[in-house]
Amino acid sequence: MSKLAPSILSADFSCLAQQIGLIEEGGAEYVHMDVMDGAFVPNITFGGPVVKSIVAKTSVPFDIHLMIEKPELRIPDFVTPQTEFIVVHQEACTHLHRVIQQIKDLGVKAGVALNPATPVCMLEHVLGDLDLVLVMSVNPGFGGQKFIPAAMDKIRLLDRLRKEHGYRYVIEIDGGVNLSNAAAIRDAGCDILVAGSAVFGAEDVPARVREFRTILSGEQA
Repeated sequence: MSKLAPSILSADFSCLAQQIGLIEEGGAEYVHMDVMDGAFVPNITFGGPVVKSIVAKTSVPFDIHLMIEKPELRIPDFVTPQTEFIVVHQEACTHLHRVIQQIKDLGVKAGVALNPATPVCMLEHVLGDLDLVLVMSVNPGFGGQKFIPAAMDKIRLLDRLRKEHGYRYVIEIDGGVNLSNAAAIRDAGCDILVAGSAVFGAEDVPARVREFRTILSGEQA
């Protein structure tokens, strides 16, 4: 069964704890947190203090997506008792293998994200070290963008590679995910679907989470 990680990038930050409570009520498996620095991507979101302030407000594991330059300088800021994944961008890391090991040494699962124009082959020599590969299906930096179909080919390739080589990483997708394409993404081999506006833009957020989870369970084609 694939899992849902609602992105708080599309949440109402004036009542963030309550918004996270709504996705927890619906049964979301992760809270996806898009950290942006205004340099690697055009937008700026939040930092470690916001992430740490949420720890006491929810029991849902954190999926931290660092869209920042020189992430190795900030990774410790995002380690909390609920941080399951910290994901850095291949394009932002001069010494990617070192950064992956840094995350693991902090007791957190390590992931790497690929922008739409970055091929899977750029991870060839670290796939065996990864716990997660994040396929960006939009250009990072803003919510509410249209899904880039070529991301599906990356998912299928990553799924084939892990089966052929016995890799243990999970595959995640972020950008333009909605109820209409969730089943196809699931069937391509994706394990975790990030959805922002498609979740928090709903009138009934817990019900929308349940809709997604029904699809991702395979109960709905």
